[in-house]
Amino acid sequence: MSNTPSALDLYAKVEDLMGVKEAAPRLYAHYLLALQEIDFRSLLDVGCGSGDFIAQLQGAFPEVRFEGIDLSPEMVRRAREQGVAARCIDLCDVTERYDVITCVFDMLNYLAPEELPAFLNCLKERLNPGGVLLCDLNTLYGFEEVAVGAFTAEDAIRFVVIESDFESGLYEADFTLFEREGECWRKSSQRIRQYCHSPERIAELLDAEILHRAPVMLYAEEPDKEFLVYTLPA
Repeated sequence: MSNTPSALDLYAKVEDLMGVKEAAPRLYAHYLLALQEIDFRSLLDVGCGSGDFIAQLQGAFPEVRFEGIDLSPEMVRRAREQGVAARCIDLCDVTERYDVITCVFDMLNYLAPEELPAFLNCLKERLNPGGVLLCDLNTLYGFEEVAVGAFTAEDAIRFVVIESDFESGLYEADFTLFEREGECWRKSSQRIRQYCHSPERIAELLDAEILHRAPVMLYAEEPDKEFLVYTLPA
């Protein structure tokens, strides 16, 4: 995949400094409302991160079997600390099938266009007939007007600088993290990439129907994300 585990682990170290947890409830609300309209008994969250999303779902749907996967060992460790059944495994290596698969917080945008067909084929194979995919995608406005530029954040033991740009459908963010170690600071750097995908392209590759789509405004007064519900043939 385009983003290596080391890049994802660096992101895991600074996610709480970036306002993600503050914005997440507004996005999760779309998923919770959609899931209330679906009859399902199993759900796999791909790119589960630290497990916050599944932790909320477990309380709302106690009869459902929830699992999460992520390529970052650090994220999986955090998810397990929350009582989430999480594994560090690639989606294509998963053998079980599920009624619902979720890809939350622009997870699909991390896949390069050439990676998308194989990934979605694996996703389709891990959904039961008539299964449902819930996901969100960054909009072009979200990339061009919200995500680009320079960002800094810090606490007592960390200082992060993010410089990003978007061009020709590719978003690149250079993360530089300084972590305090005694009287010194340890520096680490990684580049994280995201790609602009259309909802119609996802539907085409999945051979699925778009059941529902809704604009999402997390960081701006215009939609910077779109929430989508896809259904596979029964």
